[in-house]
Amino acid sequence: MIRIAVVVPLMVGLLLLGFGTIGWTAADDSSRLTIISPTQGSVIKGDSVKVRYKLSKGMDATHIHCYVDGEYQRVFAGVVKGLTRGTHEIKLVAASHNHDSLGTEAVVTIEVE
Repeated sequence: MIRIAVVVPLMVGLLLLGFGTIGWTAADDSSRLTIISPTQGSVIKGDSVKVRYKLSKGMDATHIHCYVDGEYQRVFAGVVKGLTRGTHEIKLVAASHNHDSLGTEAVVTIEVE
């Protein structure tokens, strides 16, 4: 009985080791990504903010994906719209032609009044 109590959790733990990354996997293609504005801690008035960034494309990067508070922004053309009052995280991630996320990302946290 003691062996089962030790072996079963051990086996489950070993099986779960392969599932460390859920969703997409990131690959480093030597791209560089910087958010120029807004800057970290910026206070924004209104419900939208223009996001300016610089992407130095590596081998696979062709564009970026934008996430606000962890949610993918489907239609991102340089402006994040519909922000509510409070703190928000804006994350840009370099992506390939096939929309695979790469290892290059930039993050800022802003406050909306």
